[in-house]
Amino acid sequence: MRDNKRGAALSRRALRTAAALLLVAAMTALSGSARAGASSIRDAEIESDIRTLSSPIWRAAGLDPGDIAVYLIQDSQLNSFVAGGQAIFINTGLILRAETPNQLIGVIAHETGHITGGHILRAKQAMRNASIETIIAMVLGTAASVAGGSGAPLLGAYGVGQRSFMRFSIAQEATADHAALNFLDRSCQSARGLLRFFEILQSNELLSGDRQESWVHTHPLNSQRAQYLRDHVQRARCSDAPEPPGSAEIMRRIKIKLQAFLDAPSTTLASYPETDSSVTARYARAIAYYRIPDLGRALPAIDGLIRDFPNNPYYRELKGQMLFENGRGREAIRPYEDAVRLAPSAALLRIALSQVYIETGDPVLNKRAIAHLNDASREEGRDSQVWRFLAVAYGRDNQIGMAALSMAEQSLATGKKKNALQEATRAQRLLARNTPAFSRAEDIHREAERLDD
Repeated sequence: MRDNKRGAALSRRALRTAAALLLVAAMTALSGSARAGASSIRDAEIESDIRTLSSPIWRAAGLDPGDIAVYLIQDSQLNSFVAGGQAIFINTGLILRAETPNQLIGVIAHETGHITGGHILRAKQAMRNASIETIIAMVLGTAASVAGGSGAPLLGAYGVGQRSFMRFSIAQEATADHAALNFLDRSCQSARGLLRFFEILQSNELLSGDRQESWVHTHPLNSQRAQYLRDHVQRARCSDAPEPPGSAEIMRRIKIKLQAFLDAPSTTLASYPETDSSVTARYARAIAYYRIPDLGRALPAIDGLIRDFPNNPYYRELKGQMLFENGRGREAIRPYEDAVRLAPSAALLRIALSQVYIETGDPVLNKRAIAHLNDASREEGRDSQVWRFLAVAYGRDNQIGMAALSMAEQSLATGKKKNALQEATRAQRLLARNTPAFSRAEDIHREAERLDD
């Protein structure tokens, strides 16, 4: 799975080795302070779909939807948070348990309220530039500390974080609630979904310790907040507004794709038998066959979807993933190139295609990979794998200074101060002075010096 500022399909190898999803590369394990099993998911299609659902809210908030990043966390708990700038992190558990698109939209409206209210979670300035995995490790680790009531400072992720780090005040929560209701009203969407979500959490709030949902720990609730939402729903002009056109199908596609990658293939095939000819059922079966792996069934299934929906880039992306993950890299090039052609703004798709190019060992394709990765890095610089692939591609192209610079970027993104300093120094020795690359190496060195050891 990995877009809008991202894009690639869930990797069977990543699922097998890390018990999680990722597109293009294996999942990054979180630090020991984070809840066991939680990891990031990158999926172009799902992130794009969530952005489609959320964009009316962001525009109502006066934000540019193109400036907001969406990240998924593979965790069954109901939780979401904002961190590191205009970035919203959403647990798969929250998405899968949302009963309607309106519930998910309501939660995103609330998190958007934290963004516009200036409540964004960050630990020093480093948090703004931290990698995805570092932010998740820090925030989940902090949430675990809050849940356990230990009060002990977290060790990991820049050495930052107290148990109060994640926890918003009741006043901030009320401000975010008020903002969310304004955004919903301005976009004429009902607040019933957000109210329903609060009711679910409120019934859970009486539980203790790890049995509570994460959202309860990080977004403290009280009866006045829930009543405020009820009062608003009773009087708001759009409380009975229907779901936005197409949103139910978008939500269904998101949930089915997540389930197809997270559930056992046998479960997926039982839920969507061959007698079900719906598009989403065909998609789920293609994913299940791929994960078995049974390419004899997976490829015809995805080819049928490509034939019926030739302008859908994500079916082609999945075909490329199927082939690449099963040692058929050369054959994977065409579907990935078609996916990029159909969704040129999807940086994750460019990263996926670049990995295939690099693996061929073809110098011409390797140069194409460098071009695609440099494009992708402008939007995906927080995703450390883009720098890792760039380092490999530059190394194979004998651009050793640029390879060192890319490794410095990767080390900075993952908070590895010593490595970032070493690689930035090496890049400065190898790169020509008075060039943008040399200046960037100097910047990385200065930024790394400010990191905690």
